[in-house]
Amino acid sequence: MKLGCCYFPEHWPEAMWADDARRMREMGLSLVRIGEFAWSRIEPDPGRFDWGWLDRAIDTLADAGLTIMLCTPTATPPKWLVDTMPDMVAIDADGRPRGFGSRRHYCFSHQGYREQSRRITRTVAERYGKHPAVAAWQTDNEYGCHDTVLSFSDAAAARFRKWCEARYGSIEALNGAWGNVFWSMEYRSFDEIDPPNLTVTEANPAHWLDYRRFASDEVVSFNREQVAILRELSPGRDVTHNFMGFFTEFDHYDVGRDLDVATWDSYPLGFLEQFWFSESEKRDYLRQGHPDIAAFHHDLYRGCSSGRWGVIEQQPGPVNWARFNPAPSDGMVALWTLEAMAHGAEFVSYFRWRQAPFAQEQMHAGLLRPDSADAPAAAEARQVRDVIGTIGAQEIAKAKVALVFSYEAAWVCGIQPQGQSFRYLELVYEWYSALRRRGVDVDIVSPEAPLEGYSAVFIPTLPIVPEGFAAKLGDLACPVLIGPRSGSKTTSFCIPEGLAPGELKELLGLTVTRVESLRNNVSNVGNGFSVSRWLEYVLTEEAPELALDDGHSVVFANANIRYCAAWPDRSLLDLLVERIAGEAGLILMDLPEGIRVRRTASHIFAFNYAAHTIDASTLGLGEPVVGSAQMEPAATSIWTLA
Repeated sequence: MKLGCCYFPEHWPEAMWADDARRMREMGLSLVRIGEFAWSRIEPDPGRFDWGWLDRAIDTLADAGLTIMLCTPTATPPKWLVDTMPDMVAIDADGRPRGFGSRRHYCFSHQGYREQSRRITRTVAERYGKHPAVAAWQTDNEYGCHDTVLSFSDAAAARFRKWCEARYGSIEALNGAWGNVFWSMEYRSFDEIDPPNLTVTEANPAHWLDYRRFASDEVVSFNREQVAILRELSPGRDVTHNFMGFFTEFDHYDVGRDLDVATWDSYPLGFLEQFWFSESEKRDYLRQGHPDIAAFHHDLYRGCSSGRWGVIEQQPGPVNWARFNPAPSDGMVALWTLEAMAHGAEFVSYFRWRQAPFAQEQMHAGLLRPDSADAPAAAEARQVRDVIGTIGAQEIAKAKVALVFSYEAAWVCGIQPQGQSFRYLELVYEWYSALRRRGVDVDIVSPEAPLEGYSAVFIPTLPIVPEGFAAKLGDLACPVLIGPRSGSKTTSFCIPEGLAPGELKELLGLTVTRVESLRNNVSNVGNGFSVSRWLEYVLTEEAPELALDDGHSVVFANANIRYCAAWPDRSLLDLLVERIAGEAGLILMDLPEGIRVRRTASHIFAFNYAAHTIDASTLGLGEPVVGSAQMEPAATSIWTLA
């Protein structure tokens, strides 16, 4: 695994560049990402390019033995470009323009901006596409960051109408699919269709779902245009894009099909603070991040391309964008880096090399302080460099368990949650975490991925069952666990004929006749477990496998396939993991609280997320080749697999 950093030569005096490059090499870094926000320096005026500084920066880095990931600069179009076509900016759901003054101020649907995106991509690729130091490209930067996937501009409305016409063929077919007879919402032509914002109350959920599909397709096609240019002008170089954490606004599988390597931006402390985690978890893991945040995204993005992936932005210290921004515990930056290695990362790149003393991100830490002295993470990067030298190259091993993840499922649950606490990402994460707590390695896969060869398959929820998916499950002999709301909607967001679980009914042998969502802190108790948030009423001829104390059935089994008709708590998930592991022949581990493990083909890594020392000799792995069996907080220990 290579180590790298994100560098902004345009932010620093040129006299500093050579020393920066030398220090990067000394630290063990070999990959440098540059250029993602540099459009105004590359093209300060329309058609006038200043290549000198970038030529010298690339050559300086290359002379130090560093390889370069060059980015297309389209995430930050310059002011002169916005002024030439003010309608290129995205429009938010309240009808307000997303103006100039920060970043990501463009609409994916604006054809004028798309032309400019292709033009600057081609211009940069023509100059540097065959430069020997340019080993890879990144398209744009963090598609959708700051809620910019959905735009409600005139350009988006026009392209959405064409998208609808291509999907449905006739306005009668669209009216029927959407159920527009309800509330007299029928259209006479595609030209009458608007985006689903600014309605008096809830817009038609089918309308919303298609708008989300359309918006995702716009991201895919925007990215594909850049990728095609880079492949033409820079053959043999990898192309990537940096995805984000807990982000489902577009289908990353669809974007990933056009990439060689999927990358993501890992900020475990910021994600802990910003998302649904409990106050006790935020307290206990304040400086470490929840033990499954980074791993969840490693496994997710490994499944979003051909299996090749990396971390292009790794948090090295306090960030600037969360509600609260603590510093990581000593050792956590090294732990996060080595955990990525254990999950198969090809590289980990720290964001950023030097903390900026100006502008929006001046409070975001780097490997260096603003005065160029080492920040705490610099020593940890050197530590990782030495560990990599000790254990050598690592080959990722296919996991025994698959967990099915669907971006469309996230959209469906978000459009009509039926209960404000039904969060798709949280449900999936809890299922994933239940497996990780018992030492199980997981492949997170799309519904289209092959499932044969796995010892068990977990599907937290899949409201819309893709064509052929039920048959694929029916061919499996391994245990399968399917969660609530699965099969509850058709592709046009309707209740299926014959009720839920729709396409899965034959496999499961049951019918969901009614559902209810429960208020916060309301739960129903079973034997050692409880369910909350969501509860289904099921009609079946089979006896339930598990029921609540009041007799309400919640888990059903039909041959090798189980259905959980409720939002399960951690105790119920633990129980189901144990039962399925027994049937699948999986060996579970009794991991101390805060310990997580991941296996490669040759080693097993253990990571201590707890705030106290843990005796890992109880794992029965012998003497580690890296670290100690007495694992201090934020420690990583590595054993050779027998």
